[in-house]
Amino acid sequence: MDYTVIIGLEVHVQLQTRTKLFCGCSTKFNPDQPNTQTCPVCLGLPGALPVLNREAFRLGMKTGLAINCEIPSFTKWDRKQYYYPDLPKAYQISQYDLPMSQNGWLEIEIDPETRETKKVGIIRAHLEEDAGKNSHDESGRGQDSKVDLNRCGTPLVEIVSEPDLRSAQEARKYLEELKLLLTYIDVSDCNMQEGSLRCDANVNLHIHQENGDAIATPIVEIKNLNSFRGVEQAIEYEVKRQWEEWQKTGQSIKDVPKETRGWDADRGVTLGQRGKEEAADYRYFPDPDLAPVMVTDAEREEVVNELCERPANRRNRFEADYGLSTYDAAVIIDQGIAFADYFETVAQGCGNGKQAANWVTQDVQRELNERSCQIADFPIRPEVLAALLQKVEASEITIKSARTVFQVLLEEGAASVEQIQAVIEEKGLGLVSDTGELEAIVEAVVAKNEKAVADFQSGKQAAVGALIGQVMREIKGADAKVVRELLIKKMS
Repeated sequence: MDYTVIIGLEVHVQLQTRTKLFCGCSTKFNPDQPNTQTCPVCLGLPGALPVLNREAFRLGMKTGLAINCEIPSFTKWDRKQYYYPDLPKAYQISQYDLPMSQNGWLEIEIDPETRETKKVGIIRAHLEEDAGKNSHDESGRGQDSKVDLNRCGTPLVEIVSEPDLRSAQEARKYLEELKLLLTYIDVSDCNMQEGSLRCDANVNLHIHQENGDAIATPIVEIKNLNSFRGVEQAIEYEVKRQWEEWQKTGQSIKDVPKETRGWDADRGVTLGQRGKEEAADYRYFPDPDLAPVMVTDAEREEVVNELCERPANRRNRFEADYGLSTYDAAVIIDQGIAFADYFETVAQGCGNGKQAANWVTQDVQRELNERSCQIADFPIRPEVLAALLQKVEASEITIKSARTVFQVLLEEGAASVEQIQAVIEEKGLGLVSDTGELEAIVEAVVAKNEKAVADFQSGKQAAVGALIGQVMREIKGADAKVVRELLIKKMS
């Protein structure tokens, strides 16, 4: 199969504003009370005039700058004309030829083993209002369709990539990295179940000929993609379908216009919906009710200063500064900015990044899952965990004892640094520093376990394990590693 897959993605991101893009209606996700968050502006009633939401524009700028876009000094609003039942105005306020940001890129890692990366070009990221939502009878009995206009006017940023992606896996990686970035900079919750992040995929093939030429198959835009796995599956299916279709018909992009197909996740197929409109079909023209927006250098700089460290940069820094594996750094970063902040505070406080990563990705993450809570609500603050791990680093307690203290602190709720020492003393968990006392216990245990000693001396290394347990029961706070060394020395 001598062809190249060509993929470009259009991602719609709902911005985290309290009110809509051009009116004061709430943007709260409210499917149980349809058509209650509307007004004459978002319904497009005669005489209603839109007013731009300043916060939505700021978040749009923040998004554009985070994906390395240029922010022009002048941008305007356009009406995009089309009729759907969930678009009561019969037009959408969007941006056409002068978007608020353009010419950006997002870097993704396409090979975890070689750490090879790719810069995916971004054509534009513009602001627009959302439409409502249609709910159709899926039973096939032809019952009524319903329209909920609560979403009408919700602020969206549409991020349009260059056709730089070459596989379904690359497309998924791009979406995962984009979602992570958008949540880090706090412009959207990117909740795909609630429609805060939606994606359309443009897919076609370049089929290579023996003479060196390439034939492009007709472009298909795939709709209804509401999960990363759905995007991956839909693209894989569409690539296979287009290859088989070309083998049968030989039709190229010159023969067939662009088509919109919907993804049916239950059947695992794409289905033809309609011919794709071109720009002329939408009859764009500048919105006469909205003034253009002028952006100053000072305003750009103000938004730049609000941006946090990018997830990709922080991932690389965690590997370099704290000696983490690629896997551990990715696990921590992928949990979100609050989790990454928690880890970094622990790592800096205890002085051992690998130890901090082990505890945060295992013990802390396990408790978060069991309690179904976020890191912000975790009862052991990072300063307290750092203080506990400091005692492990200073050989004041063992890892096993530290886990005992960890569980006690969790049970007591609001843990403090002072509680750590109190728990250690109460339960006698401190490491024994009197080697004379420890050696006496080791000698006594060896003396009364002649068979185990004989087994060890005959080459059965496992025999030492049972003796370690006996010593540890006799003297609390003993370091198992030290006990093992003393036993081996004595029995040898």
